[in-house]
Amino acid sequence: MAKPRDRDERRMSFIIVPHGSEDLTTRSFEVTYRQLRLAVIGGAAAGVAIVLMAVTWFWFAAQAARVPALKHEIATLQKDRQRVEELSRAVARMEAQYDRVRAMLGGDVPRDSIVRDTAEPGAAVVDSTPAHGGSPQASLPRDWPLSPAGFVTRGLLGRAGLGHPGLDIAVAAGSAIHAAGAGVVTEAREDPVYGRFVRIAHAGGYESLYGHASRLLVARRQRVARDQVIALSGSTGASTAPHLHFEIRKDGSPVDPRSLVRNPR
Repeated sequence: MAKPRDRDERRMSFIIVPHGSEDLTTRSFEVTYRQLRLAVIGGAAAGVAIVLMAVTWFWFAAQAARVPALKHEIATLQKDRQRVEELSRAVARMEAQYDRVRAMLGGDVPRDSIVRDTAEPGAAVVDSTPAHGGSPQASLPRDWPLSPAGFVTRGLLGRAGLGHPGLDIAVAAGSAIHAAGAGVVTEAREDPVYGRFVRIAHAGGYESLYGHASRLLVARRQRVARDQVIALSGSTGASTAPHLHFEIRKDGSPVDPRSLVRNPR
């Protein structure tokens, strides 16, 4: 009984016949079936490896092609983040400003030492004593007109100030309004636009005006000293909330008060 062979020893012969050459000697070689199968398996494995390498290369090439677009997207996101941070800071500033304005507009009306309890509402209380011992001689309007300082909500607008000829300063009703400089009161009355207001003539052709007051504390032709309390803030006339309308004019033309007066804030 023949023993089974452990390996397939069958062979395949290949004969090579040359043509068109001086040496016409034929050559032959033999390959076992086992070697042939190994060669086929090796070729298949090499083919699969080449295909995988090609697929991997195309994937990496596609990812690399996305890099510029991703960089642009990252740059855009960074700019958007900066804008969001700027907006957040702006909102925080606006909220802080709103809180300050709300606190000023909703504050209790203080009792000023120069306001007499017997005064009738809207009546002028004449007190020409300088608030800080200043001289009643005329001077330029250089002092901030409020204590507390308040918050500027609107500035001088339009050519030569014709659109809005002064500053609107939000402040709690009843806050003391001070003369920006020494001079003579030329008007202390009420009209539909300014409400109760005071106008003061200063040196060098300058005038200052203080509008929307709740109470006037000086009278026409009265001399006032720099920083003297002349009225209390309010919301009279064409006003929707307590504030001071503050103007400075030079020879009748509006000038920006901030060019002469420094906001203490």
